Amino acid sequence: MIKLKINNQVVEVAQGTSVLKVAESLGIEIPTMCFKDGFGNHPSCMLCLVKDAKNGQLHPSCALPAEEGMEIITDDEEIFEARKESLELLLSDHVGDCEAPCRTACPAYMDIPKMNHFIAERKFDEALKLVKEEIALPLILGYICPAPCEGACRRSQAEAPVSICELKKMVAEEDLKSDDYYLPEKLASSGKKVAIIGSGPAGLSAAFHLLKFGHSVVVFDKNEEAGGTLRYDIPEENLPNSAVDAELKMVKKYGAEFRLNTTIDKAIFEQKLKKDFDAIVFALGNFEDGKMKDFGFENNKFGLVADKATFQVNEEGIFACGNVIRSRKMAVTSVAQGKQVAHSIHDYFAKKAPEKIYRMFNSRFGKLKQEEVGEYLKECSSKVPEPFEGPIDVSKNRVELKKEARVFTMEQGVEEAERCMHCECRKLHTCKLRIYSDKYKADRRKFMFGERKTLKKHMQHELIVYEPEKCIRCNLCVDISALQKDSLGFTSIGRGYTVEINIPFNKNMKDVFDKTALECAEACPTGAISLK
Repeated sequence: MIKLKINNQVVEVAQGTSVLKVAESLGIEIPTMCFKDGFGNHPSCMLCLVKDAKNGQLHPSCALPAEEGMEIITDDEEIFEARKESLELLLSDHVGDCEAPCRTACPAYMDIPKMNHFIAERKFDEALKLVKEEIALPLILGYICPAPCEGACRRSQAEAPVSICELKKMVAEEDLKSDDYYLPEKLASSGKKVAIIGSGPAGLSAAFHLLKFGHSVVVFDKNEEAGGTLRYDIPEENLPNSAVDAELKMVKKYGAEFRLNTTIDKAIFEQKLKKDFDAIVFALGNFEDGKMKDFGFENNKFGLVADKATFQVNEEGIFACGNVIRSRKMAVTSVAQGKQVAHSIHDYFAKKAPEKIYRMFNSRFGKLKQEEVGEYLKECSSKVPEPFEGPIDVSKNRVELKKEARVFTMEQGVEEAERCMHCECRKLHTCKLRIYSDKYKADRRKFMFGERKTLKKHMQHELIVYEPEKCIRCNLCVDISALQKDSLGFTSIGRGYTVEINIPFNKNMKDVFDKTALECAEACPTGAISLK
């Protein structure tokens, strides 16, 4: 047995134990990507770096044997920066998206690929629940959203984007056909009350998500009917009042109280709202409504000044979203802001400083090369959508085009959802490269030079998919194949910097795997090898 120190903790271990395992025995976490118990060490990721305190040298802990009298540091600033740089080097030739481009383009950050999956599998209830968890007004947005998600859809490089808005609208319409529609489960009642001034998209979205958090909501509006800009500014031919009424009915059933024909002036605000409510949201259709300049909040030429992340104005407990802070053409942006305000108020009630909704690290590689389009089409239906009826003027905006768009039956919706190329990573929540890049705030562009590699997808195996451009060459799959004496499995091809993990002898995956495919997918630290 030998003695050594790790982070000033003295420990006695058997000779030859790796520093990584010694640290683990002390409850000290050292990040790893290329290490797996029971297999040889290939310290290729260099993420498990630690420092020898006596000479200042950095070593990969998975391949560093413990020695008598060692003094090891696992977590200082130099180690953090070295691990971060290792991640940035791995990212430099990583070709893969974490999130699908459609999702990152959606201001409401809806999980569009997952919705498409559910619809394609005829799981319409699950699709609806997913939509309603993220978007308060899916039917309304189905009519008027300019669909930035479709602008980002990679299927357009093959022929036409997936009709995401129409799919969202389809499941919303189906749900609202009866009074027994889906409402997300609420948290326990908080006893807190929120006043929302304005019943347009921002106000209704804030109300919906606040109710979901368990808070009481009263929506004030100067008009005889609720809906704000949705009812009064958008022509009936573009957005039927019946759609507005249907989703207003849903918000009321969820628990929102509406007080209409009520103009909130400064006196009512100061003497009534501040006294009766725990937080207040200004969600007016425009800056001039209610003479906002009289309320004493900081403003500029666009409207009220609110924090860009939390939408809190310069007074505690007061928030603003939608056109009252800046006139916007996209209702989906106002809906997204309403959701953020709800999160901020929920934090405020918990006596936490309101924080922006956190978005995890996201790898992106941009448009597909022409030869890559076919690789993505391997995962989806090759059916080309029927054209819109009548001529399409591409100079028109989405709202105008919606009049000419077809309405999907459920069967047509399934066919359309099957066109989704599912650009998101299959290991979206478990990829270690993503998890640690997020933790270490890695810059994915730092070492990106020259033309990127061409993406390929090996789909022949019934259980797994292999995407070599996501591989970090940890060799775990090679070792697993060799240890289990699989028929062939993965192997290292090439030497030095050109080495790659691939399928030997120009065979396909169906030919080379016998029993280790699942184990390789489980061991792979990235989305390079994943389950179908």
